[in-house]
Amino acid sequence: MSHAEGVNIKRRRVLIASTAAIGAVGVASVATPFVRSWYPSAKAEAAGAAVTQDISAIEDGQMIVVKYRGKPIFVVKRTEEMVANLEKVTPQLSDPNSDASVQPEYAKNATRSREPSVLVVEGVCTHLGCAPNYRPEVGAADLGGNSWFGGFFCPCHGSKYDLAGRVYSGVPAPTNLPVPEYSVDGPILTVGEA
Repeated sequence: MSHAEGVNIKRRRVLIASTAAIGAVGVASVATPFVRSWYPSAKAEAAGAAVTQDISAIEDGQMIVVKYRGKPIFVVKRTEEMVANLEKVTPQLSDPNSDASVQPEYAKNATRSREPSVLVVEGVCTHLGCAPNYRPEVGAADLGGNSWFGGFFCPCHGSKYDLAGRVYSGVPAPTNLPVPEYSVDGPILTVGEA
């Protein structure tokens, strides 16, 4: 009796194939979580994604806050009077033409916006990163009386911005509030995409 007579070749091939298949499944099940750990988390992916907001319900003179990339974005629906008052504060501003400030090219104008009635700015003071308060009232005694035409006031160190996010002269903040990339399509505002 030869040694080959006792070996079942078909059975050996089935055992080798099934062992290899089970081994491959095992390697894949171990490798999958490892490889997936290289992908960014859902939170990280969402942090860079554009944010949309329906702004049709915002009343004239009202401000809402939208969160984008962890920062508050102030969205103000300006009245015609608010837009007209922007000219009156120009002599009091540090950077009225927004030459030293951050904004897209389409927002480098007197209203710092795509359309005069909607202001979109980052709600972070350019001095030390505090959140300025929205102070739309004209003539506020604590903010300059007759020279105050509405805007933003940072309670941390007293920086003031007009209703276009432009910084006043003589305050700690060095530049205007940044304007993020955004677009307006009818009632829908999209922050993060032009």
